[in-house]
Amino acid sequence: MKQIVTNIFLLATFAVSPLTANAQTVDDGDSLVAKKKVHVAFRDKDADQLLGGISYVDVEELSKKDYTISSLEDMYALVGGWNGNNLWGMDNERLDNNDNSNLPLVIIDGVKRPSNNVLPSEIEQITFLKGAQAVVLYGAKGAKGAILITTKRGKVDGLQIVANANTGFHVAKEFPEYLGSAEYMTLYNEARANDGLAARYSQMDIYNHATGANPYRYPNVNYYSDEYVRKAYNRSEGTLEIQGGGQRAHFYTNINYYRNEDLINFGPAKDNYTDRFSVRGNVDLVINKVIKGFANASATFYNENKNKGNFWGEASTMRPNFPENAAPLIDIDMVDPNASKALAILGKSLNLLDGKYFPGGTKATQTNAIADCYFGGKTKAVSRQFQFDAGFVYDMNKFVKGLSFKTLFSIDYAANYSLSYNNKYAVFIPTWSNYDSKDAIVGLTQQNDEVVTGHMSMSDTKYRQTISWNGHFDYDHTFNDVHHVSGMLLANMYTTTASGAYHRYANANLGLQLGYDYMGRYFAEVALAGVHSARLPEGNREAISPSFTLGWNLAKENFLKDSFVDDLLLSASYSNLNEDIDVYMRSSSGSENYYYLYEASWDLTGGGFGWNEGVTTDRTYSKSGANPSLDFIHRKEFSVSLRGSFFNKLISTNLTFFNTDMDGFIIQEPTSFPSYLSGGLSGSSFKPAINNNVQNRKGLDFSVTAQKQFGKVHAQLGVVGTYLTTEWKTFDETIDPKAPNKHTEGQSLDAIWGYNCLGFYTADDFDPELMKEGKYKLKAGMPNPMIGGNIQPGDLKYEDINGDGIINNQDMVVLGKSGSVTILDGNGNPSTDGLGSIGAPFNLGVNLTLKYKNFTFFLLGNGNFGAKALKNGKYFYMSGDDKYSVNARGRWTPETAETATHPRLTSMANANDGAASTFWLYSTDRFNIRKVQLTYDFPKEMMGKVVKALSVYVNGNDLLTISKERKLMETSVGYAPQTRFYNIGVKATF
Repeated sequence: MKQIVTNIFLLATFAVSPLTANAQTVDDGDSLVAKKKVHVAFRDKDADQLLGGISYVDVEELSKKDYTISSLEDMYALVGGWNGNNLWGMDNERLDNNDNSNLPLVIIDGVKRPSNNVLPSEIEQITFLKGAQAVVLYGAKGAKGAILITTKRGKVDGLQIVANANTGFHVAKEFPEYLGSAEYMTLYNEARANDGLAARYSQMDIYNHATGANPYRYPNVNYYSDEYVRKAYNRSEGTLEIQGGGQRAHFYTNINYYRNEDLINFGPAKDNYTDRFSVRGNVDLVINKVIKGFANASATFYNENKNKGNFWGEASTMRPNFPENAAPLIDIDMVDPNASKALAILGKSLNLLDGKYFPGGTKATQTNAIADCYFGGKTKAVSRQFQFDAGFVYDMNKFVKGLSFKTLFSIDYAANYSLSYNNKYAVFIPTWSNYDSKDAIVGLTQQNDEVVTGHMSMSDTKYRQTISWNGHFDYDHTFNDVHHVSGMLLANMYTTTASGAYHRYANANLGLQLGYDYMGRYFAEVALAGVHSARLPEGNREAISPSFTLGWNLAKENFLKDSFVDDLLLSASYSNLNEDIDVYMRSSSGSENYYYLYEASWDLTGGGFGWNEGVTTDRTYSKSGANPSLDFIHRKEFSVSLRGSFFNKLISTNLTFFNTDMDGFIIQEPTSFPSYLSGGLSGSSFKPAINNNVQNRKGLDFSVTAQKQFGKVHAQLGVVGTYLTTEWKTFDETIDPKAPNKHTEGQSLDAIWGYNCLGFYTADDFDPELMKEGKYKLKAGMPNPMIGGNIQPGDLKYEDINGDGIINNQDMVVLGKSGSVTILDGNGNPSTDGLGSIGAPFNLGVNLTLKYKNFTFFLLGNGNFGAKALKNGKYFYMSGDDKYSVNARGRWTPETAETATHPRLTSMANANDGAASTFWLYSTDRFNIRKVQLTYDFPKEMMGKVVKALSVYVNGNDLLTISKERKLMETSVGYAPQTRFYNIGVKATF
């Protein structure tokens, strides 16, 4: 019977990857170190042959103690040099990874693919190629690092079935806190008083809102109350893995379904959910003695059912009171029975909830998120992804011993679209009256028409197709058992066509890799990549990227034999990679242009020259000059690695120091050209784009593992991390003579620019005679703030850095490091737009495994340190007509001048108080208890012929954040809340 089922799955399953070494994994306590081959660029290597800049995780073993729900989850606590977003601080802002994730290049089973379309249950191993020498063979698009994800293969003969079921709850960490209507109205009156204006709200209005006696006339809308939001929602998942085979073929199949609910808890939004169904199949075939074939296929069906409207965004902006906003829904019983016209209007309405409630509004707010959900319709976002690849391996030993050829072809297709019921609804503006102390609506004004479409419309249609091919000759042979020689000759290409993009995203490169080691003691590797880029001018579109690595295993020398040193490999590498990921220029509108940057650019403008009695004609002007020498950006990197194992594997270490220059970033208006070449009519410029700016990154990537047996308890502790420093080594800019210390060059890439806050202005800073008249003028000798706003006591005071008597952006200083790349624009203002993220200076990960009998306890923690951030959203600084959060309670008043945590309230715009400064600066230092899981494996003696293995486990994710600013960092404003996740699961093998 098993053989029949096996044959059926072999015929029905398409997918798999190449045959790999089937060595057994050795469980050393943490199960991350394995005897399996390590998957690197286009080949597999033994772990003891790796020469630095590479880390890997055996996910198949890890999953026995760590249940995860996304492919790269928890990796930052297991791999040094990876911070969850990038490798060694390499920003990936313009690296199209097919999923808008801004991750490094992701390769799944040899093909460039999005990381979010493969599940942890499908993965065998993840390899992180951090060093330039490790990624050179991937060409121009791989120069910022690569993540290789290898899915599971069929390994067992016969048939094996593994079933895994999980269910758990996401629990909200924090909700934003906003003031209720009465408190908001009181403080807003205070803000107007500060501005010398009359109160907007009467004391009676404030009282009526405070009592809550009539929430329809005097609303106090709290979007985060139990009326609209639940505290937790469910996530459930089921996975079925089937594998088997025989002498000629093996297969692996993964069938998965999961479903997420939502925190919104009213109306149709109660039924919001996201679900995903996927099937992956892997087949390896032994065609004959010299040819082995493989084919991979995956299909994913993703649906997201969601309510209309932006609930979380509106929750952060809509003020709670009338007349700013009406009650979202009003009870029809509030309408006076004698108000026949009002009742007639409602009688015609298509949007009465339960025949009882109608949507309220004002002339200023003619929609609201609550009514959007009930009456606006609904949306279903759909994604379909299909992936297929196939290839073969040809053993050419009969021609040259150790020679083989491998090729792979793939085609992936993804389609996304939304199906919506786009209804239009009216809001009704009530006219209130009061009879015998009872409120009643005596009139209604309808705003907008009502349209119930009754049919679904399609929108947001997108497609993406990726075609890949690579082929390579591989050579691997050992002469006389001492001289190990390896080599590869490679051709590699992929191209992605996407909707809305005229140019394809493409990569094509050749590669040559040569390696030699003597008895595993002395190593030498050379790799060359011939790269091509259509983004550069003819004559500069091809380049050679070289990489050189030397290694020495000191443990195999006589002076370390029979010592405490088990293994000690020292390696050094130098690489110069050509990349075109950053070949782009940003337009004044913020869009990015990747092509024809080397050509002169011209444009037309209206309203040109006048002639013939006032008739005007367009004029042509130059936007940029030509540069036929525009070149690649170069990743020039030197690294030194030390990998060691000591005291019979009691302690294992892996350390890498790297020094990387990203040389030749393109600038648009080079200052080295004469100024008269720019600034003409219509802002014309004849200056060309040139390669100029240089970024430097230095750092230490480390991992240390210790393991020991304590009686019946086996313990393993791992610590990983990265320390990173960055600098703009070269930056083209004009230094303002009034601010000689304000420049980008020489600063860290992620410098935060702002003002040094000296506290609040007080009455002592102003002319006392004018203050008696309600006017505010700073005393003579006080620096004049020019940032914006009418300065009064309670506003923020800044240091005049350059001593010119004026506070403006010339007085900005570096406040800290943000983790996001920052430059100063031509006006001296900081900009981070589209420049990428590098992460905190120091990232740390900790993993602990304790095994006692059949119990396994697993803990993961991670932290980042050394970065700062600004409280620069409207949740923290409120002015004008902003919604007031609880932070407004800390406002400055003459009575709270010594303890205030917020400037004085104002009903006007005040750029001075909202400017970046030390007042709003905080540390993002944190350490997270990321994961705790307890697993119990039932004894094998209890298992029968049907159930071969059984495990149960409970776990919690994001359980605790240790930080001075914990609450701030766990509060999401304008978005769905962050959550903790508690899960229970069972896994059975048949």
